[in-house]
Amino acid sequence: MSINANFSRVLSLLRQEKGISQRKAAAELGISQALLSHYENGIREPGLNFVAKACDYYHVSADYLLGRTLSRDGAMIEMDELVDASEEKESLKGGVKAKLQKKLLVNTTSVLFDLLGQVGSREAVEEAGAYLSSALYQLFRQLYRCAGGNESYFSTAVRTFDMDVLSADMTLSRIRYAKALEAYQGEYPAVDAQSMANSYQGMAQAVAQVFHNTDERVKTLDE
Repeated sequence: MSINANFSRVLSLLRQEKGISQRKAAAELGISQALLSHYENGIREPGLNFVAKACDYYHVSADYLLGRTLSRDGAMIEMDELVDASEEKESLKGGVKAKLQKKLLVNTTSVLFDLLGQVGSREAVEEAGAYLSSALYQLFRQLYRCAGGNESYFSTAVRTFDMDVLSADMTLSRIRYAKALEAYQGEYPAVDAQSMANSYQGMAQAVAQVFHNTDERVKTLDE
């Protein structure tokens, strides 16, 4: 059977999470250690029987083992199941600075996607999401690395990540995003300061602050 690139990574992580050696896992799964090593390193692809055994052994679904879902029981995450951080009042631990940045960015992102929803360009929404996802991925991965996490958790190789490929991905997403908006033939929502203040009371101020903070940082690059 054809296995996607996530299988080897997830299989290895599940064993490490269980805290057992390859030798022990292989014996309990009924295969040789060498064969399990090949599976975990993506050298060989398993048959359906092994996938089924591994699912039972690690108590996960086949979809989770194959990297098709983040839910171990294989359930797909629905939109209404996701926590809306903008509605969480005091859930963020840490200092005032962290809470302020969270509010600024959550509110600004909410306004952005609301406006994009009004535009109705599916491609623009997807590319905006891709751009922001790559930025968050980089920040989380750097934190994960400094905290001593095992980077095999991520599919992107360490060498590839260190080559700053994610920044290139962000640039491509930004270009595609711009092209999608340029191709839009409908009417755009009003985005002048007064219209924003009227439409997004309380959140427009956060947008303005993000703009100001960014402009101030960029100014220092020209000095």
